[in-house]
Amino acid sequence: MTEIRPTSTTGSTPDLPYLQRLTQRVRAFDRRHPLVWDLLLTGFYVIVAITDVAGDGWRTVAADPGVPQPLVIVMSLCFSVPLLWRRRHPMAVLAFTSAVGLVNSASGALLQAAMLQLIVLFSIALRLPLKTLGTAGAMMTLPLVVGVVRFPDDSWDAQIVPYLWAYSLVALLGIAVRSRQDHTAALVERAQRLEVERDQQARLATAAERTRIAREMHDIIGHNLSVITGLADGGSYAAAKSPERAAQALEAIGTTSRQALSELRRLLDVLSDDAPATAELAPQPALSDLAQLIDGVRAAGLPVRSTVRGAPESVPAGRQLAVYRVIQEALTNTLKHGGPDATATVDVAYAPDGVTVDVTDTGTGRAPGAPGTRTDTGSGRGLTGMRERTSLYDGTLEAGPLPRPPGGWRVHLHLPLSPAKDDKTP
Repeated sequence: MTEIRPTSTTGSTPDLPYLQRLTQRVRAFDRRHPLVWDLLLTGFYVIVAITDVAGDGWRTVAADPGVPQPLVIVMSLCFSVPLLWRRRHPMAVLAFTSAVGLVNSASGALLQAAMLQLIVLFSIALRLPLKTLGTAGAMMTLPLVVGVVRFPDDSWDAQIVPYLWAYSLVALLGIAVRSRQDHTAALVERAQRLEVERDQQARLATAAERTRIAREMHDIIGHNLSVITGLADGGSYAAAKSPERAAQALEAIGTTSRQALSELRRLLDVLSDDAPATAELAPQPALSDLAQLIDGVRAAGLPVRSTVRGAPESVPAGRQLAVYRVIQEALTNTLKHGGPDATATVDVAYAPDGVTVDVTDTGTGRAPGAPGTRTDTGSGRGLTGMRERTSLYDGTLEAGPLPRPPGGWRVHLHLPLSPAKDDKTP
């Protein structure tokens, strides 16, 4: 089998990217300095028109070669010099050159410089509404009709038909270039809009990630510090009467501190640049860790009675973390605000339609509305975090004081189990 190898195209075909870059640079220069290009183009055609007159080339096609030379020069300049304003005032330039064309056709000079009107026509098709092409065509055809009437010996189709073909081709070319420019401008605008939307999405993702990190930091630091504070207070009371209890409290403080440091280190490792290489892979807390959580709260001095009905195996990991964090936050609030004689009850029920949690306490805490109470908004991090986790899974959360005396606080959570909805980690 013959192997077909790609042949080098160096020297045989132009480098398309290079031509595109060159074209872009030329267009950019024209946008910055339009007068330079207009002067170059106008000067070139002025020289061509004067050269045609000086060499008597116009007499070879003229219907009347005896037209005075000064008139021919003036008409040549009137056809070429107005090109300088073709982009700013194309219809005015075309009207002026059409009037010169009437003189040109009536005198019989039939100068080839009249074809410069096609350049003006291209500018009209490129920049003005398409309905102006009809008016432009009428203005350009009128001098041709005058020439045919003035010199009927020449065939009318030899004068008008080629000019009409040229008019049609130039108009179509202008429309095609205009469509291409509009399409390119639309693509550029769309790219810019997508870039703005991408930046907005990045900012929203960053804000959401900051909220998630702040929520995790609050759950980790707030709970563990509350437990450590309770243990420290209990250890200080027991130091004088029961050194063994004080030692147990210090040991529990060390265990809780190490656990908090481990969770913080894991969270910070995930945020570091070299996270894939150094981050400690550890599972998020789950409902199976509730017993350890409640034992830690009990060790901090808060009596907790827990009841669990059903099995958590059917609950996805994301929902398990949400339930765990809500219970953790509720018990932490009881530790901080419930008062010295408060007790808490945790009731968790697993059902086919979802998970239901009730956390109640008997704490009275500080006076209602006082700074630091659960009804004080403060930064709102705790209750806000619980509500955000709940809304993530279309659940319901109720948190408020109990109506029965001597008071207390109740947090009620219900998370539905929706297998059709993707489980997300809060």
